[in-house]
Parts: sequence; structure tokens; C-alpha cells
Amino acid sequence: MQRIVWLWHTLSMQFEWQLAWAYWRGRRAKPSGNGFISFIALLSVLGIALGVAALITVLSVMNGFQKEVRNRMLSVVSHLELHLRSDPQADDQAMRDAMAKHPAVLGMAAFEPLQVLITRDDSLRAALIRGISPADEAKVSSMVAAMPQALRESLRAGAWRIILGRELARSLGVVTGDRLVVIAPDLGNQGTGFAPRMRQFEVVGVFESGHYEYDSALALIHLDDALKLNRQSQVSHWRMLTDNPMQVRKIASELAQQLDDRYELRDWSQENRVWFEAVQVEKRMMFIILTLIVAVASFNLVSMLVMTVVDKRADIAILRSMGAGSGSVMRIFMLQGLASGGLGTALGVALGLCIVSTLDSILRSLEQIFAFEVLPKGVYLLQRIPTDLQAGDVIEVATIACCLSFLATLYPSWRAARTRPAQALRHG
Repeated sequence: MQRIVWLWHTLSMQFEWQLAWAYWRGRRAKPSGNGFISFIALLSVLGIALGVAALITVLSVMNGFQKEVRNRMLSVVSHLELHLRSDPQADDQAMRDAMAKHPAVLGMAAFEPLQVLITRDDSLRAALIRGISPADEAKVSSMVAAMPQALRESLRAGAWRIILGRELARSLGVVTGDRLVVIAPDLGNQGTGFAPRMRQFEVVGVFESGHYEYDSALALIHLDDALKLNRQSQVSHWRMLTDNPMQVRKIASELAQQLDDRYELRDWSQENRVWFEAVQVEKRMMFIILTLIVAVASFNLVSMLVMTVVDKRADIAILRSMGAGSGSVMRIFMLQGLASGGLGTALGVALGLCIVSTLDSILRSLEQIFAFEVLPKGVYLLQRIPTDLQAGDVIEVATIACCLSFLATLYPSWRAARTRPAQALRHG
């Protein structure tokens, strides 16, 4: 009995697939009346394909920009920062040495941050000075490691030399060899009010991280000079480089177990949380907006299937008279709609992959034809459009497109299943 049921179900599904395939290809005895339905079907397939391709391309470009900015940011900021909030104790060095030996920690360097004002002639700019030990800093910062060795070694203790971000140097109007004055505020231990400390520095070079926020506000000096300027005798800040910045929170939780309450451990994602949350919101909104394009294209499937149901009323009546159930009729038209949706999704994925892989060449051609720059180099500091195609995004887009296509088939298929054979034959 089970074999009979299985055989009947198999034959039924084969019959449904064959009819769905025949309707999808537009076969019928009177081909002259079938052109408009075929045109609507073509539009629905092309609409889904273009929507899927646009969604894959935009998500890849947004992922690429996010990755590019993140990498440039991580060349300047610390993966992890350790801050001592009270007086040091005898066992602190052993504690930090144990942290530096963690398998995920690639390097550790002391630094001293200062919020200052930098002035030269009539120019005055707020800036963040980072006091560094050049040899140790090169182990935790790819930006410093990429500097010429002579430039790094020019930062010597007591020499009072400074390296400025390119935009900061430009705003101050200084070049290598010029001198400027750094003003550091000091409230004083006696509560006597604002007592600024001023020191003259020699500009020995500039750096360019590719991130405007740091190029316009960051300067580097030697660690000993920063401690003197800040009137500190010991270091209380350390930077750490990890082997996987994407897992930095997990690494931080493991390192935090070795610390007491006198220390504070912060990771780069916390320091830049607002920026990354804004990027995620923007990506989510773009995903929703572009998904509406796929949804609108899926609505064409509704129109196409409704017209097909009306066109095939006589065929449906004959099928019902021959014993086909309402479920079989419904599945025939659902399979027809899913075939169009699946074809559109497949074409869209293929088109999206082609666009992403050749996007730079496409944009270069457009720039030559229309004589404009997509990415002005003076603003974005990029040689090409960054893309990062992620398999998860492609699978998610394809799944959503197929689901929307499936939902679009429900109402027309339900209407086809409710067709009454007698009325359809009478009016057919």
C-alpha cells in the first residue's frame, strides 16, 4: 500500500512539474494570445535579476569600504589599551609581562596621551599628542612600522621633536624643520587654576594614515618628552597588538582575568563604537531599501500568474474534471512562479558576481567616457573602489529573493485551485 501511495505521489509530482514547465515556457494551442503574458514574465525575471545584482553589488562595496576604513583605523589605534588608574605596585611589571605572553598578544608598548593646543604664528589647533617609544611602537602600529627608520629614530628623548599628521601640518602651515609651540593645560595640585605648560618642538616629519580624523588631529613625540610635558614620572598607559582584531573582545575578557581593579582594559571596538554602529545602521537601511526593489519585481510574478490563471481556466477545468486535486493545481502554478523567481535569482547572483569582480574596470571606463572621478583621490585617498564579497551576503540575498518569489505565487495559485470546472468550461 505504501509503495502504491509513493508511486502515485511521484507520478503526481512529475505531472505537476511537466505542466508547470509547459506553462512557464508559454506552450498552448493558441500562441497568438500568449505574448503579453510572456512579456510580463520576462519583466519579472529581469526585475528580480537586477534587484539581486544591485543588492549584492552594494553590500560588497559597503563591506569593502568598512574593511578599508577599519584597516586604516587599526594602523593607528590600539587593538587593546591598558590604563593604570592608581599608583603602581611592585608586582605590576610581572602582571604586564604575563599579559604580553598571552598567545593572542603580538606586541605591547607603553605610551602617554596628552590633549594639547598647538600654535604657530596665528594658527592654533587642538590636537592629541601620543608619546611613544619608537622601537616598541613599531611592534604594535603598522603606521609607525611603515615610517622610514630615520624618521622614527629622530624622536629622541630630550630632543623635543614632533611628527604631525599630514592634515594637521597643512592646517598649521608647517613643514619639516619648522618650530611650533605645544600648550598643555595643567590645573595644578594646589587648585590654583589653569596653569598651561608650553614647550617648543621641532617638526621632523609628517605621517599619513589615510584616515582624516587621525591625520588632522594626531601628533607623535618621544615617550620621555610626553612624560615631562605631562609632569608624570611613570608610564600608566600601554597599547597591545593582537593576532585577530575581530576577536578582540574575547581576548580582552581572557586578559582581564589577570588584572585587578586598578587597571582598565579597553578594546578598539569600544573606542570607535559610534562609528561602527552608524555603519551597521547604514548597511541595514541600504539592505532594506534595495530589498524593496526585489519585492517590487516579485509583484510582477503576481500579475503574470494571475493572467496565466485567467488564460488557463479551461485547462484547469479539464484537469479538475480528470481528477486533479486543488492541491495539485495550486502546486502547478506555484512551481511556475518559483521557476521564474529562481531563474531571476540565479541570473541576479551571476550578474552581481560579475559586476563585483569587474567593478573597478567598469568605473574606470565610465570615468573616461563621462570625464569625472568616482573617488577623488584628494578626498578619499583610495586608488580603487574597495569590495568585499561575502558568501553569507550572497546566500542571504538569494534566499530572500526566493522567499519573496514564493510568497508572490500563493494568491494566484490559490485562485487557480478554487476554479470551478463547470463555470470555467461554460465561459471558456
